[in-house]
Amino acid sequence: MTHSNTQHSALTPQDIQAVSPALATYTQKAVTERLWNRPELLRRDRSLITAAALIARLQTIGVPHYFNVALDSGVTPAELSELVLQLAFYAGWSSALSAVPALQQIFAERGIGTDQLPEISPRLLPLNEQAEAQRATAVEQNFGAVAPGVVEYTTELLFRDLWLRPALAPRDRSLITVSALIASGHVAQITYHLNRAMDNGLSQSQASEMLTHLAFYAGWPSVFSALPIVKEIFQKRSGTAAQKTS
Repeated sequence: MTHSNTQHSALTPQDIQAVSPALATYTQKAVTERLWNRPELLRRDRSLITAAALIARLQTIGVPHYFNVALDSGVTPAELSELVLQLAFYAGWSSALSAVPALQQIFAERGIGTDQLPEISPRLLPLNEQAEAQRATAVEQNFGAVAPGVVEYTTELLFRDLWLRPALAPRDRSLITVSALIASGHVAQITYHLNRAMDNGLSQSQASEMLTHLAFYAGWPSVFSALPIVKEIFQKRSGTAAQKTS
């Protein structure tokens, strides 16, 4: 059954028109008609990016609308459930919990029960032992004496549990995480997670378009703060690829 998400928008075009006719026009022409129809990313990916940005920034006014857009664009209830879980760790527990009422109502309206949601303790995806050992060693050496609890939870809860949960593909989990980091201004963490995203299958053109999309939903300053880091990552990966083929 197809569900219209229009009724879930907190603001109608008429509401925006009454306050700022120019904003209403930009919303319709630049965002709805152009941005969401750019071919570099599927609407499904744009939905994940948008939801991650809104939750990370605690901008809950748009969450019900874009959760419905996500479901209408092919994101499964299990994937949305897992998105909220991922953001609890990468945007903070309260940020994730702020999205719960909206998603609970949408699930109720669509007849989505807990049988369609991820298991609490599923069979995890295989762990890349070598990569995880390198990551864990680097973090322990750098921060083990500063915050041993953080180091412990990072290994046990994040990289040996959360990142291996099968309800979200690793590429999508990375896409959500990088979007949240950029949206919340945590540029120091972008290098590791964008490289991980691209290792997980996110192409350079898709990563580039993610930035374009986030400019509208997180603001131009957040994206321009991330651009120098992303540029360096692209250059290094292009150089590495060229060396491998030479």
